[in-house]
Amino acid sequence: MRKTTTGAIARLVGGRLVGGATGEECVHGKASVDSRVIDSGDLFVAFEGEHVDGHDFVSAAEKGGAAAALVTKTDQALALPAIQVEDPLAALDILARHELESARASAEPPIVIALTGSNGKTSTKDLLHAILAPVGETIAPVGSRNNELGLPLTVLELTETTRFLVLEMGARGIGHISHLTDIARPDVSVVLNVGSAHVGEFGGVENIARAKGELVEALEESGTAVLNADDARVKAMGTRTRAHLAHFSLNDCSAEAYADHVRLDALARASFTLHMGGRELPIALTLTGEHHVKNALAAAAAASAVGVRFEEIAAGLNAAEQRSPGRMQVSELPKGVTLINDAYNANPDSMRAGLNALAVLGRERHTIAVLGEMLELGDGSAKAHRDIGSYAARSGIDVVVAVGEGARDIYEGVTETRGEHEGAVYVESLEDAPAVLETLRRPESTFLLKSSNGAGLAKLGESLVRAWGAESTKADNRGEKE
Repeated sequence: MRKTTTGAIARLVGGRLVGGATGEECVHGKASVDSRVIDSGDLFVAFEGEHVDGHDFVSAAEKGGAAAALVTKTDQALALPAIQVEDPLAALDILARHELESARASAEPPIVIALTGSNGKTSTKDLLHAILAPVGETIAPVGSRNNELGLPLTVLELTETTRFLVLEMGARGIGHISHLTDIARPDVSVVLNVGSAHVGEFGGVENIARAKGELVEALEESGTAVLNADDARVKAMGTRTRAHLAHFSLNDCSAEAYADHVRLDALARASFTLHMGGRELPIALTLTGEHHVKNALAAAAAASAVGVRFEEIAAGLNAAEQRSPGRMQVSELPKGVTLINDAYNANPDSMRAGLNALAVLGRERHTIAVLGEMLELGDGSAKAHRDIGSYAARSGIDVVVAVGEGARDIYEGVTETRGEHEGAVYVESLEDAPAVLETLRRPESTFLLKSSNGAGLAKLGESLVRAWGAESTKADNRGEKE
Protein backbone atom coordinates (compact mmCIF):
# COMPACT_ATOMS: atom_id res chain seq x y z
CA MET A 1 0.00 0.00 0.00
CA ARG A 2 1.12 3.52 -0.65
CA LYS A 3 1.46 5.64 2.49
CA THR A 4 -1.87 6.39 4.19
CA THR A 5 -3.34 6.77 7.68
CA THR A 6 -5.78 4.83 9.80
CA GLY A 7 -8.17 7.79 9.59
CA ALA A 8 -8.09 7.78 5.79
CA ILE A 9 -8.72 4.02 5.73
CA ALA A 10 -11.63 4.36 8.16
CA ARG A 11 -13.26 7.08 6.06
CA LEU A 12 -12.78 5.11 2.87
CA VAL A 13 -14.28 1.83 4.12
CA GLY A 14 -16.87 3.33 6.47
CA GLY A 15 -15.12 1.95 9.55
CA ARG A 16 -14.73 3.09 13.15
CA LEU A 17 -11.42 3.85 14.84
CA VAL A 18 -10.89 1.58 17.87
CA GLY A 19 -8.05 0.21 19.98
CA GLY A 20 -6.75 3.65 20.82
CA ALA A 21 -6.39 4.66 17.17
CA THR A 22 -6.08 8.43 16.64
CA GLY A 23 -6.46 8.38 12.90
CA GLU A 24 -2.89 9.60 12.45
CA GLU A 25 -1.16 6.19 12.50
CA CYS A 26 0.82 5.70 9.28
CA VAL A 27 0.21 2.55 7.20
CA HIS A 28 2.77 2.08 4.45
CA GLY A 29 3.18 -1.65 3.87
CA LYS A 30 1.09 -4.50 2.52
CA ALA A 31 -2.17 -5.90 3.87
CA SER A 32 -1.90 -9.40 5.31
CA VAL A 33 -4.14 -11.98 6.96
CA ASP A 34 -1.13 -13.92 8.30
CA SER A 35 0.58 -12.53 11.38
CA ARG A 36 3.65 -14.66 10.63
CA VAL A 37 4.56 -12.61 7.54
CA ILE A 38 3.86 -9.15 8.91
CA ASP A 39 6.44 -6.45 8.24
CA SER A 40 6.85 -2.95 9.60
CA GLY A 41 4.02 -0.64 8.55
CA ASP A 42 1.65 -3.41 7.40
CA LEU A 43 -2.12 -3.58 7.89
CA PHE A 44 -3.15 -6.81 9.61
CA VAL A 45 -6.61 -8.05 8.61
CA ALA A 46 -8.32 -10.17 11.27
CA PHE A 47 -10.80 -12.60 9.77
CA GLU A 48 -13.07 -14.62 12.03
CA GLY A 49 -12.97 -18.10 10.47
CA GLU A 50 -14.59 -21.41 11.27
CA HIS A 51 -11.48 -22.83 12.94
CA VAL A 52 -9.17 -19.83 13.42
CA ASP A 53 -9.99 -16.34 14.62
CA GLY A 54 -7.57 -13.71 13.36
CA HIS A 55 -8.37 -11.51 16.34
CA ASP A 56 -6.34 -13.96 18.46
CA PHE A 57 -3.24 -12.97 16.49
CA VAL A 58 -3.43 -9.18 16.69
CA SER A 59 -0.73 -9.20 19.37
CA ALA A 60 1.53 -11.30 17.16
CA ALA A 61 0.96 -8.84 14.33
CA GLU A 62 1.90 -5.97 16.62
CA LYS A 63 5.15 -7.72 17.52
CA GLY A 64 5.84 -8.20 13.79
CA GLY A 65 5.64 -4.45 13.23
CA ALA A 66 2.07 -3.97 11.97
CA ALA A 67 0.95 -0.36 12.04
CA ALA A 68 -2.75 -1.12 12.46
CA ALA A 69 -5.39 -3.82 12.22
CA LEU A 70 -8.68 -4.23 10.42
CA VAL A 71 -11.11 -5.96 12.80
CA THR A 72 -14.75 -6.87 13.16
CA LYS A 73 -15.01 -7.12 16.94
CA THR A 74 -13.65 -5.36 19.98
CA ASP A 75 -14.70 -7.69 22.78
CA GLN A 76 -11.10 -8.07 23.82
CA ALA A 77 -8.22 -5.68 24.35
CA LEU A 78 -6.55 -4.77 21.07
CA ALA A 79 -2.79 -4.60 20.92
CA LEU A 80 -2.92 -2.38 17.84
CA PRO A 81 -4.72 0.75 16.68
CA ALA A 82 -7.57 -0.63 14.59
CA ILE A 83 -10.40 0.09 12.20
CA GLN A 84 -13.58 -1.81 12.96
CA VAL A 85 -15.73 -2.87 10.00
CA GLU A 86 -18.68 -5.19 9.51
CA ASP A 87 -17.20 -7.06 6.53
CA PRO A 88 -13.39 -7.17 6.22
CA LEU A 89 -13.52 -8.71 2.74
CA ALA A 90 -15.71 -5.89 1.44
CA ALA A 91 -13.36 -3.41 3.10
CA LEU A 92 -10.38 -5.00 1.34
CA ASP A 93 -12.21 -4.72 -1.99
CA ILE A 94 -12.75 -1.00 -1.42
CA LEU A 95 -9.15 -0.47 -0.34
CA ALA A 96 -7.73 -2.38 -3.31
CA ARG A 97 -9.97 -0.62 -5.84
CA HIS A 98 -9.04 2.78 -4.40
CA GLU A 99 -5.35 1.91 -4.31
CA LEU A 100 -5.28 0.90 -7.97
CA GLU A 101 -7.36 3.86 -9.11
CA SER A 102 -5.04 6.22 -7.26
CA ALA A 103 -1.98 4.55 -8.78
CA ARG A 104 -3.51 4.87 -12.25
CA ALA A 105 -3.90 8.60 -11.72
CA SER A 106 -0.15 8.99 -11.16
CA ALA A 107 2.36 10.14 -13.76
CA GLU A 108 3.60 6.55 -14.31
CA PRO A 109 0.60 4.26 -13.76
CA PRO A 110 1.10 0.50 -13.39
CA ILE A 111 0.02 -1.82 -16.19
CA VAL A 112 -2.40 -4.55 -15.07
CA ILE A 113 -2.13 -7.95 -16.74
CA ALA A 114 -4.79 -10.45 -15.71
CA LEU A 115 -4.81 -14.15 -16.50
CA THR A 116 -7.47 -16.82 -16.41
CA GLY A 117 -7.87 -20.35 -17.69
CA SER A 118 -8.65 -23.84 -16.53
CA ASN A 119 -4.94 -24.75 -16.49
CA GLY A 120 -1.63 -22.96 -16.37
CA LYS A 121 -2.50 -19.64 -14.70
CA THR A 122 0.17 -19.76 -12.03
CA SER A 123 2.90 -21.10 -14.31
CA THR A 124 2.15 -18.44 -16.92
CA LYS A 125 2.15 -15.76 -14.22
CA ASP A 126 5.57 -16.97 -13.07
CA LEU A 127 6.88 -16.88 -16.65
CA LEU A 128 5.56 -13.34 -17.02
CA HIS A 129 7.37 -12.39 -13.84
CA ALA A 130 10.61 -13.73 -15.30
CA ILE A 131 10.13 -11.56 -18.40
CA LEU A 132 8.85 -8.39 -16.75
CA ALA A 133 10.92 -8.16 -13.54
CA PRO A 134 14.16 -7.20 -15.36
CA VAL A 135 12.22 -4.50 -17.23
CA GLY A 136 10.51 -2.84 -14.26
CA GLU A 137 9.16 -3.41 -10.75
CA THR A 138 6.71 -6.31 -11.04
CA ILE A 139 4.17 -7.68 -8.59
CA ALA A 140 3.34 -11.31 -9.35
CA PRO A 141 3.11 -13.21 -6.06
CA VAL A 142 4.42 -16.73 -5.63
CA GLY A 143 1.66 -19.32 -5.58
CA SER A 144 -1.97 -19.00 -6.56
CA ARG A 145 -3.84 -15.97 -5.20
CA ASN A 146 -6.69 -15.85 -7.66
CA ASN A 147 -9.81 -15.57 -5.53
CA GLU A 148 -11.85 -12.87 -3.82
CA LEU A 149 -9.34 -12.67 -0.94
CA GLY A 150 -6.04 -13.26 -2.71
CA LEU A 151 -6.62 -10.71 -5.47
CA PRO A 152 -7.24 -7.61 -3.31
CA LEU A 153 -4.31 -8.59 -1.08
CA THR A 154 -2.14 -8.72 -4.20
CA VAL A 155 -3.36 -5.34 -5.42
CA LEU A 156 -2.53 -3.87 -2.02
CA GLU A 157 1.14 -4.74 -2.57
CA LEU A 158 1.34 -1.83 -5.03
CA THR A 159 4.06 0.75 -4.45
CA GLU A 160 4.75 4.14 -6.02
CA THR A 161 7.25 2.49 -8.38
CA THR A 162 5.29 -0.59 -9.49
CA ARG A 163 5.34 -0.86 -13.27
CA PHE A 164 3.56 -4.20 -13.80
CA LEU A 165 0.82 -5.85 -11.73
CA VAL A 166 0.19 -9.47 -12.77
CA LEU A 167 -3.00 -11.00 -11.41
CA GLU A 168 -4.56 -14.44 -11.61
CA MET A 169 -8.34 -14.50 -11.74
CA GLY A 170 -10.13 -17.74 -10.97
CA ALA A 171 -13.82 -18.52 -10.94
CA ARG A 172 -16.20 -21.06 -9.45
CA GLY A 173 -19.22 -19.66 -11.25
CA ILE A 174 -20.66 -17.00 -13.52
CA GLY A 175 -19.92 -13.48 -12.29
CA HIS A 176 -16.86 -14.31 -10.17
CA ILE A 177 -14.35 -12.88 -12.63
CA SER A 178 -16.57 -9.84 -13.22
CA HIS A 179 -16.36 -9.18 -9.49
CA LEU A 180 -12.56 -9.41 -9.58
CA THR A 181 -12.25 -7.14 -12.62
CA ASP A 182 -14.44 -4.61 -10.84
CA ILE A 183 -11.70 -4.43 -8.22
CA ALA A 184 -8.82 -4.48 -10.72
CA ARG A 185 -9.72 -3.62 -14.32
CA PRO A 186 -7.13 -5.21 -16.62
CA ASP A 187 -5.16 -3.47 -19.35
CA VAL A 188 -4.26 -6.87 -20.82
CA SER A 189 -6.46 -9.95 -20.43
CA VAL A 190 -4.92 -13.37 -21.06
CA VAL A 191 -7.18 -16.40 -21.51
CA LEU A 192 -5.25 -19.66 -21.62
CA ASN A 193 -7.85 -22.36 -22.14
CA VAL A 194 -11.31 -23.62 -21.31
CA GLY A 195 -11.17 -27.08 -19.76
CA SER A 196 -13.15 -29.22 -17.38
CA ALA A 197 -11.74 -27.88 -14.11
CA HIS A 198 -14.63 -27.06 -11.72
CA VAL A 199 -17.15 -28.25 -14.33
CA GLY A 200 -19.32 -29.59 -11.52
CA GLU A 201 -19.67 -26.14 -10.02
CA PHE A 202 -20.30 -24.46 -13.37
CA GLY A 203 -22.79 -26.95 -14.74
CA GLY A 204 -21.02 -27.43 -18.08
CA VAL A 205 -18.02 -26.40 -20.18
CA GLU A 206 -20.00 -23.70 -22.02
CA ASN A 207 -20.65 -21.99 -18.70
CA ILE A 208 -16.92 -22.16 -17.97
CA ALA A 209 -16.26 -20.40 -21.28
CA ARG A 210 -18.88 -17.79 -20.46
CA ALA A 211 -17.26 -17.14 -17.06
CA LYS A 212 -13.68 -16.99 -18.38
CA GLY A 213 -14.79 -14.59 -21.10
CA GLU A 214 -15.76 -12.04 -18.45
CA LEU A 215 -12.06 -11.20 -18.30
CA VAL A 216 -12.15 -10.16 -21.96
CA GLU A 217 -15.37 -8.20 -21.54
CA ALA A 218 -13.72 -6.10 -18.80
CA LEU A 219 -11.22 -4.56 -21.24
CA GLU A 220 -11.49 -1.02 -22.50
CA GLU A 221 -10.98 -0.41 -26.22
CA SER A 222 -7.37 0.57 -25.57
CA GLY A 223 -6.65 -2.78 -23.92
CA THR A 224 -5.49 -6.07 -25.41
CA ALA A 225 -7.02 -9.53 -25.25
CA VAL A 226 -4.38 -12.26 -25.51
CA LEU A 227 -6.16 -15.43 -26.63
CA ASN A 228 -5.24 -19.06 -27.26
CA ALA A 229 -5.87 -19.58 -30.97
CA ASP A 230 -5.72 -23.37 -30.51
CA ASP A 231 -8.77 -23.41 -28.20
CA ALA A 232 -11.93 -22.70 -30.19
CA ARG A 233 -13.87 -21.48 -27.15
CA VAL A 234 -11.09 -19.07 -26.21
CA LYS A 235 -10.58 -17.78 -29.73
CA ALA A 236 -14.31 -17.06 -29.98
CA MET A 237 -13.99 -14.66 -27.03
CA GLY A 238 -12.54 -12.12 -29.45
CA THR A 239 -16.13 -11.26 -30.41
CA ARG A 240 -16.86 -10.20 -26.82
CA THR A 241 -14.59 -7.14 -26.83
CA ARG A 242 -13.63 -4.11 -28.91
CA ALA A 243 -10.10 -4.21 -27.54
CA HIS A 244 -7.06 -5.19 -29.58
CA LEU A 245 -6.61 -8.93 -30.18
CA ALA A 246 -3.37 -10.91 -29.97
CA HIS A 247 -3.18 -14.68 -30.35
CA PHE A 248 -0.71 -17.38 -29.38
CA SER A 249 -0.56 -20.81 -30.94
CA LEU A 250 1.32 -24.01 -31.54
CA ASN A 251 -0.44 -24.54 -34.86
CA ASP A 252 -1.19 -21.16 -36.44
CA CYS A 253 1.86 -19.36 -37.80
CA SER A 254 -0.23 -16.19 -38.27
CA ALA A 255 -0.58 -15.82 -34.48
CA GLU A 256 1.31 -12.99 -32.80
CA ALA A 257 3.35 -15.58 -30.89
CA TYR A 258 3.84 -19.12 -32.12
CA ALA A 259 6.33 -21.95 -31.67
CA ASP A 260 7.78 -24.67 -33.82
CA HIS A 261 10.60 -27.22 -33.61
CA VAL A 262 9.50 -28.24 -30.12
CA ARG A 263 11.83 -30.78 -28.51
CA LEU A 264 12.11 -32.33 -25.05
CA ASP A 265 15.37 -33.23 -23.33
CA ALA A 266 15.90 -36.17 -20.97
CA LEU A 267 14.34 -34.17 -18.11
CA ALA A 268 11.24 -33.29 -20.17
CA ARG A 269 12.33 -29.67 -20.50
CA ALA A 270 11.13 -28.09 -23.71
CA SER A 271 13.16 -26.13 -26.23
CA PHE A 272 11.59 -24.48 -29.25
CA THR A 273 11.81 -21.64 -31.72
CA LEU A 274 9.76 -18.60 -30.74
CA HIS A 275 8.31 -16.56 -33.60
CA MET A 276 7.03 -13.02 -33.05
CA GLY A 277 6.68 -10.08 -35.44
CA GLY A 278 8.50 -11.82 -38.26
CA ARG A 279 11.49 -12.63 -36.05
CA GLU A 280 12.60 -15.81 -34.32
CA LEU A 281 14.80 -16.75 -31.38
CA PRO A 282 15.63 -20.07 -29.67
CA ILE A 283 14.07 -20.77 -26.28
CA ALA A 284 15.18 -23.44 -23.81
CA LEU A 285 12.89 -23.67 -20.78
CA THR A 286 14.14 -25.00 -17.45
CA LEU A 287 10.58 -26.03 -16.47
CA THR A 288 9.47 -29.65 -16.70
CA GLY A 289 6.71 -30.57 -19.13
CA GLU A 290 5.86 -29.86 -22.77
CA HIS A 291 2.70 -28.01 -21.70
CA HIS A 292 4.88 -25.10 -20.59
CA VAL A 293 5.48 -24.21 -24.24
CA LYS A 294 1.92 -22.96 -24.54
CA ASN A 295 2.28 -21.08 -21.23
CA ALA A 296 5.47 -19.47 -22.52
CA LEU A 297 3.72 -18.35 -25.71
CA ALA A 298 0.94 -16.75 -23.67
CA ALA A 299 3.49 -14.93 -21.51
CA ALA A 300 5.40 -13.79 -24.58
CA ALA A 301 2.28 -12.40 -26.26
CA ALA A 302 1.22 -10.59 -23.08
CA ALA A 303 4.68 -9.10 -22.57
CA SER A 304 4.76 -7.93 -26.17
CA ALA A 305 1.36 -6.26 -25.68
CA VAL A 306 2.83 -4.08 -22.91
CA GLY A 307 5.85 -3.04 -24.96
CA VAL A 308 8.57 -5.49 -23.90
CA ARG A 309 11.16 -6.01 -26.64
CA PHE A 310 11.50 -9.39 -28.32
CA GLU A 311 15.04 -9.92 -27.04
CA GLU A 312 13.91 -9.19 -23.48
CA ILE A 313 11.03 -11.66 -23.83
CA ALA A 314 13.35 -14.41 -25.02
CA ALA A 315 15.91 -13.68 -22.30
CA GLY A 316 13.21 -13.83 -19.61
CA LEU A 317 11.84 -17.15 -20.83
CA ASN A 318 15.31 -18.68 -21.03
CA ALA A 319 16.09 -17.53 -17.48
CA ALA A 320 12.74 -18.50 -15.93
CA GLU A 321 12.86 -20.91 -13.00
CA GLN A 322 10.21 -22.69 -10.95
CA ARG A 323 8.76 -20.12 -8.48
CA SER A 324 5.53 -21.56 -7.13
CA PRO A 325 5.55 -24.84 -5.17
CA GLY A 326 3.56 -27.93 -6.10
CA ARG A 327 3.79 -27.38 -9.86
CA MET A 328 6.05 -29.89 -11.60
CA GLN A 329 8.52 -29.40 -8.76
CA VAL A 330 11.40 -31.82 -9.40
CA SER A 331 13.51 -33.16 -6.52
CA GLU A 332 16.61 -35.28 -7.15
CA LEU A 333 16.98 -37.69 -4.22
CA PRO A 334 19.51 -40.35 -3.13
CA LYS A 335 19.91 -43.58 -5.12
CA GLY A 336 18.96 -41.82 -8.35
CA VAL A 337 15.34 -41.34 -7.30
CA THR A 338 13.46 -38.42 -8.86
CA LEU A 339 10.23 -37.10 -7.33
CA ILE A 340 7.95 -34.70 -9.21
CA ASN A 341 5.45 -32.90 -7.00
CA ASP A 342 2.64 -31.56 -9.18
CA ALA A 343 -0.17 -31.94 -6.68
CA TYR A 344 -1.33 -28.39 -6.15
CA ASN A 345 -4.12 -28.61 -8.71
CA ALA A 346 -5.55 -31.21 -11.06
CA ASN A 347 -8.14 -31.73 -13.76
CA PRO A 348 -8.21 -34.17 -16.70
CA ASP A 349 -6.13 -31.92 -18.95
CA SER A 350 -3.40 -31.22 -16.40
CA MET A 351 -3.39 -34.90 -15.36
CA ARG A 352 -2.61 -35.94 -18.91
CA ALA A 353 0.09 -33.26 -19.17
CA GLY A 354 1.73 -34.54 -15.99
CA LEU A 355 1.58 -38.16 -17.15
CA ASN A 356 3.11 -37.17 -20.48
CA ALA A 357 5.98 -35.49 -18.66
CA LEU A 358 6.49 -38.57 -16.49
CA ALA A 359 6.62 -40.79 -19.57
CA VAL A 360 9.40 -38.62 -21.02
CA LEU A 361 11.30 -38.24 -17.76
CA GLY A 362 11.06 -41.93 -17.04
CA ARG A 363 12.56 -43.25 -20.26
CA GLU A 364 14.69 -46.26 -19.35
CA ARG A 365 13.71 -45.74 -15.69
CA HIS A 366 11.17 -47.25 -13.34
CA THR A 367 8.14 -44.91 -13.37
CA ILE A 368 5.45 -44.59 -10.69
CA ALA A 369 2.44 -42.29 -11.05
CA VAL A 370 0.87 -41.52 -7.66
CA LEU A 371 -2.56 -40.08 -8.46
CA GLY A 372 -5.20 -38.63 -6.18
CA GLU A 373 -8.68 -37.26 -6.65
CA MET A 374 -9.56 -34.51 -9.10
CA LEU A 375 -12.11 -32.37 -7.28
CA GLU A 376 -15.15 -30.45 -8.52
CA LEU A 377 -15.77 -32.44 -11.70
CA GLY A 378 -19.48 -32.86 -11.11
CA ASP A 379 -21.59 -35.73 -12.45
CA GLY A 380 -18.89 -36.86 -14.86
CA SER A 381 -16.31 -37.33 -12.11
CA ALA A 382 -16.29 -41.14 -12.03
CA LYS A 383 -15.84 -41.43 -15.81
CA ALA A 384 -13.15 -38.72 -15.84
CA HIS A 385 -11.17 -40.60 -13.20
CA ARG A 386 -11.52 -43.93 -15.02
CA ASP A 387 -10.40 -42.26 -18.25
CA ILE A 388 -7.29 -40.92 -16.53
CA GLY A 389 -6.53 -44.38 -15.18
CA SER A 390 -6.86 -45.78 -18.68
CA TYR A 391 -4.67 -42.99 -20.08
CA ALA A 392 -1.98 -43.69 -17.48
CA ALA A 393 -2.08 -47.40 -18.31
CA ARG A 394 -1.58 -46.67 -22.00
CA SER A 395 1.24 -44.16 -21.37
CA GLY A 396 3.82 -46.84 -20.67
CA ILE A 397 4.09 -45.94 -16.96
CA ASP A 398 5.19 -48.94 -14.91
CA VAL A 399 3.02 -48.53 -11.81
CA VAL A 400 -0.04 -46.39 -11.15
CA VAL A 401 -0.86 -45.83 -7.48
CA ALA A 402 -4.33 -44.43 -6.78
CA VAL A 403 -4.57 -42.84 -3.32
CA GLY A 404 -7.83 -42.22 -1.47
CA GLU A 405 -11.47 -43.18 -1.93
CA GLY A 406 -11.94 -40.39 -4.49
CA ALA A 407 -9.23 -41.94 -6.69
CA ARG A 408 -10.64 -45.48 -6.70
CA ASP A 409 -12.00 -44.97 -10.21
CA ILE A 410 -8.46 -44.21 -11.42
CA TYR A 411 -7.46 -47.65 -10.20
CA GLU A 412 -10.48 -49.15 -11.96
CA GLY A 413 -9.47 -47.42 -15.19
CA VAL A 414 -5.97 -48.88 -14.98
CA THR A 415 -7.16 -52.43 -14.32
CA GLU A 416 -9.80 -52.24 -17.05
CA THR A 417 -7.03 -51.39 -19.51
CA ARG A 418 -4.18 -53.53 -18.20
CA GLY A 419 -5.93 -56.22 -16.23
CA GLU A 420 -5.80 -57.01 -12.51
CA HIS A 421 -2.47 -56.74 -10.67
CA GLU A 422 -0.68 -55.37 -13.73
CA GLY A 423 1.04 -52.26 -12.44
CA ALA A 424 -1.98 -50.97 -10.51
CA VAL A 425 -2.09 -50.28 -6.76
CA TYR A 426 -4.94 -48.87 -4.73
CA VAL A 427 -4.17 -47.21 -1.37
CA GLU A 428 -7.23 -46.47 0.71
CA SER A 429 -5.84 -43.63 2.81
CA LEU A 430 -3.17 -40.97 2.58
CA GLU A 431 -1.67 -42.22 5.84
CA ASP A 432 -0.95 -45.63 4.27
CA ALA A 433 0.72 -44.20 1.18
CA PRO A 434 4.31 -43.67 2.46
CA ALA A 435 4.74 -47.34 3.36
CA VAL A 436 3.38 -48.47 -0.01
CA LEU A 437 5.57 -46.06 -1.96
CA GLU A 438 8.60 -47.19 0.01
CA THR A 439 8.06 -50.72 -1.34
CA LEU A 440 8.03 -49.32 -4.88
CA ARG A 441 11.14 -47.20 -4.49
CA ARG A 442 14.18 -48.58 -6.23
CA PRO A 443 17.34 -47.04 -7.70
CA GLU A 444 16.70 -44.92 -10.80
CA SER A 445 12.97 -44.56 -10.12
CA THR A 446 10.86 -41.55 -11.07
CA PHE A 447 7.73 -40.70 -9.06
CA LEU A 448 4.99 -38.27 -10.11
CA LEU A 449 2.50 -37.06 -7.49
CA LYS A 450 -0.58 -35.47 -9.07
CA SER A 451 -3.96 -34.52 -7.56
CA SER A 452 -6.12 -31.60 -6.57
CA ASN A 453 -4.75 -29.74 -3.58
CA GLY A 454 -7.53 -30.96 -1.31
CA ALA A 455 -6.46 -34.57 -1.82
CA GLY A 456 -3.29 -33.95 0.20
CA LEU A 457 -0.68 -35.40 -2.16
CA ALA A 458 1.34 -32.18 -2.20
CA LYS A 459 2.11 -32.55 1.52
CA LEU A 460 2.80 -36.25 0.97
CA GLY A 461 5.38 -35.29 -1.64
CA GLU A 462 7.02 -32.83 0.72
CA SER A 463 7.25 -35.46 3.47
CA LEU A 464 8.76 -38.02 1.06
CA VAL A 465 11.39 -35.53 -0.05
CA ARG A 466 12.31 -34.91 3.59
CA ALA A 467 12.35 -38.61 4.51
CA TRP A 468 14.16 -39.94 1.46
CA GLY A 469 16.47 -36.95 1.23
CA ALA A 470 17.50 -37.42 4.87
CA GLU A 471 19.10 -40.73 3.93
CA SER A 472 21.95 -38.93 2.22
CA THR A 473 22.50 -36.79 5.30
CA LYS A 474 22.65 -39.89 7.49
CA ALA A 475 25.10 -41.50 5.10
CA ASP A 476 27.27 -38.38 5.11
CA ASN A 477 27.24 -38.32 8.91
CA ARG A 478 28.28 -41.97 9.05
CA GLY A 479 31.09 -41.17 6.69
CA GLU A 480 32.29 -38.29 8.85
CA LYS A 481 32.33 -40.51 11.95
CA GLU A 482 34.24 -43.20 10.11
